[in-house]
Amino acid sequence: MGLPRRDLEYHTYADYCSWPDDVRYELIDGMAFAMGPAPARRHQAALLELARQVANILEDSPCRPYIAPFDVRLPKTDETDDDVDTVVQPDLVVICDHAKLDDKGCRGAPDWVVEVLSPSTAGHDQILKRELYQRVGVREYWLVHPADRIVTIYTLNLGRYAMPDVREMVGTLAVSVLPEIMIDWGRVARELDD
Repeated sequence: MGLPRRDLEYHTYADYCSWPDDVRYELIDGMAFAMGPAPARRHQAALLELARQVANILEDSPCRPYIAPFDVRLPKTDETDDDVDTVVQPDLVVICDHAKLDDKGCRGAPDWVVEVLSPSTAGHDQILKRELYQRVGVREYWLVHPADRIVTIYTLNLGRYAMPDVREMVGTLAVSVLPEIMIDWGRVARELDD
């Protein structure tokens, strides 16, 4: 089941910036989708541990990690920010090109995106956002399934995501496009079991 739409109107980043903060939205091709309720504790625990590991590894690197809420504007061409019609807030992103960063967040595709799945957002993340991230050139996309203890990995190859690599959350796992990032799933599991 997908996330509920705000309405059936076409919206841009200018509209998005004018909405009240009490409900968060993502824009995909001009359609505003209401973000789910606050994530469950285990979702947050997994995200925080992943972010902690990534931030520590990238401390002296030109690449920078960010966690939601963090706006990622995905223009189709060279339109102004006000006219961008796709803005998402992935759980965790890593951006290595500093030219994409500004005070509003990121403009352009991150190098790596992680979504920690929640029941209310799983279909949205696995279908709509996977297609979006492929289209805009996100080099690697991970879907972390805390309840099932698996991670689904999509890696961009010639502009398309190949068959996903599905792994158990055991041992360690490197990010293919950023091999210096090695995730220790044991530490994540401890947070999920706490």
